Amino acid sequence: MSKRVLVSSLIGAVVVLGGVAAGGLAWALAPTDPSVENGSARYVAPSGDKAGSVTFTADVVDDNGIKDLKVIAWPASSKLDPTEAELRHVDSATCQAVSDETYRCAYTLKVTEAEAADLAKGTWYVSTLATSKDGGTKFVPRAATFEVAAH
Repeated sequence: MSKRVLVSSLIGAVVVLGGVAAGGLAWALAPTDPSVENGSARYVAPSGDKAGSVTFTADVVDDNGIKDLKVIAWPASSKLDPTEAELRHVDSATCQAVSDETYRCAYTLKVTEAEAADLAKGTWYVSTLATSKDGGTKFVPRAATFEVAAH
């Protein structure tokens, strides 16, 4: 094998390996999308002088940490079906780290007797938008379901 062929082969191998390494580095630096798991919601009607509530909890997982979890509850009968863009402007849950990658997030909305009287009865959905510290996002249009019954 001539020196010229050997040098060309080595240069080609270095270029290929450099490309693979650069691609791997770009992949490692790209934001990862968080996941929203174990979502649950419930409605408790007000009773007497005690306020009611809508409560949503979920585990949000991302290897870089969670920046925010936006939450909105809406009645199925309204046909609202919020979008990811709309969720950027709603209330945030409170999130606490339970491990390096998992956060337990909770959102509670107090409901007065007057507000409860105006709530649509039947099935409600909770939509969420999780944002990780590295900028990745995960929109979940129906992270949980709950019922509002007449009282």
